[in-house]
Amino acid sequence: MGTPVPPCNIAPLTTSDIITIAPGSANCTGAPYPAECAIAPDAASWINLAFHVFGIHAFGTQAALLSLMLYESGSFKYNINHYPGVPGQGTRNMQSPALNLKYARWLAANMTNSGIMPQQVDEAEEKGQVQILALVNGERWGFASAAWFLATQCNEEISQGLATLTEEGWRTYLTDCVGTTVTVDRTVIWKRAIALGKW
Repeated sequence: MGTPVPPCNIAPLTTSDIITIAPGSANCTGAPYPAECAIAPDAASWINLAFHVFGIHAFGTQAALLSLMLYESGSFKYNINHYPGVPGQGTRNMQSPALNLKYARWLAANMTNSGIMPQQVDEAEEKGQVQILALVNGERWGFASAAWFLATQCNEEISQGLATLTEEGWRTYLTDCVGTTVTVDRTVIWKRAIALGKW
């Protein structure tokens, strides 16, 4: 028997879904870096596009990626690491500089409409990590980085585990794929997301 295919979530993520999970995403009031802040309506459209582009169809998998982004970006208030302030770390899932370079090269090689050319990546790499981040940190690709990472840097078992909506799947995703620890704050957001049952 082959690997079971995760169920496909037909309904798109909505503004209301995001605000239910993270009320702070409704507006940019008090955002320390206003230029980095995105509100739920904008986030929803870009995240739905990312799910489509990278084939993230199961509700549980989508919920986990959304949860990660909400946590790492402070409900979409940030797309650059300010605390402690790692140069070149950013996007909505706060990818490391090394991953952002890999992401930029992947987009240049595989997405002809990405707006990122191989020469641009080479030039940005020569200038430094901050310039590399700038290539992938616009709205479209900044919101797609978590989906790219899961689709290209994690094994299929991780996605299958997330689709089951279990804490084991969530924990394995964070520890074995993202490479971070499971904390109460992270899991609270994830539980709010999966409690919706569907978008």
